[in-house]
Amino acid sequence: MGHQFVVQLPNRPGELSRLAKALCARGVNIVQILQTTAGDLTCAQIYTDCCDDDTTDVLRGMGYPFVAGSSVKVEIEDTPCAFGEVSDVLTHAGVALKGCCVIDRTNGRATWALSVDKEAKAREVLGLPAVDDLAGAAS
Repeated sequence: MGHQFVVQLPNRPGELSRLAKALCARGVNIVQILQTTAGDLTCAQIYTDCCDDDTTDVLRGMGYPFVAGSSVKVEIEDTPCAFGEVSDVLTHAGVALKGCCVIDRTNGRATWALSVDKEAKAREVLGLPAVDDLAGAAS
């Protein structure tokens, strides 16, 4: 899926727009974004499909604190305990979950985008194809 950047922004009008325009100017493609606010801070989860160095440069240049992680998509049952079970599998494998977002719910299934610190290990324990397998399938 690409990378996820969890960015901390000041909670003021136009701040997210300013960031989006700066990323656009560097050619960064935002494929998904989720924003939440608490008090004086806004947190934006930005998923990209390219340009990780450019994204990092923009965020640093604008002075925004952020964390980045590789993203994987996983489809699980859409039940109350399913996400907790997936989280436990990752935790027991030593994989840190940096962010998550539901991107689809259909026919009793939920597709989640998970930002993790160890993508290869996450793919292994979740039974997902390795990154190399995905690259081969795309050619």
